[in-house]
Amino acid sequence: MSAKQNIEDAHERRPFTDHGHMDVVTLGDFTLGRGVFEPGWRWSDDVKPIAGTDSCQVHHTGFCVSGQMTIKPDDGDEITIGPGDVIDLDPGHDAWTVGDEPCVLLDTGVAAYATPT
Repeated sequence: MSAKQNIEDAHERRPFTDHGHMDVVTLGDFTLGRGVFEPGWRWSDDVKPIAGTDSCQVHHTGFCVSGQMTIKPDDGDEITIGPGDVIDLDPGHDAWTVGDEPCVLLDTGVAAYATPT
């Protein structure tokens, strides 16, 4: 069976507390999110109140379309990602948008992202 869905007509939009949202499409057992992280977005301010955990506990795999974001693992060094970067991020991190441009990420690790625990 084949299926398709345009991200512009996502199945779900998950708003952050402030500064952006995650558009989510689920086809069978595959979920893809397009995160729009506006300037000023920070996980610990914009998603932590939704998730209810001390740091992001989602395993993210994806691709940065535009903008920049810095990720700080609970037990590691910060990395900054930008357009064209492919990511594989373990659970346990904070993150924030860098600069005045929204960071747009395509992410396959969002089935439970920005949802109450």
